[in-house]
Amino acid sequence: MDGVLNEHTKTIHKHRDEQTDQADVQTICGATAHVTHGRLQVVPIERTTDDRTITRCGRCFSDADGGGY
Repeated sequence: MDGVLNEHTKTIHKHRDEQTDQADVQTICGATAHVTHGRLQVVPIERTTDDRTITRCGRCFSDADGGGY
């Protein structure tokens, strides 16, 4: 499953629609709507699970370690 990583805040979000072009970096929660695309990266969520510097968005993930976003 792909997620959207906000490289500035080090927060991973769920990708709104994985069937869309990878250039479309919209998230389920909409929290990154104001963020420039240069700071967002579509990445596999599994890749970020072992990285302690990345938190999960509380709106996108029920088991989020970062609370709300």
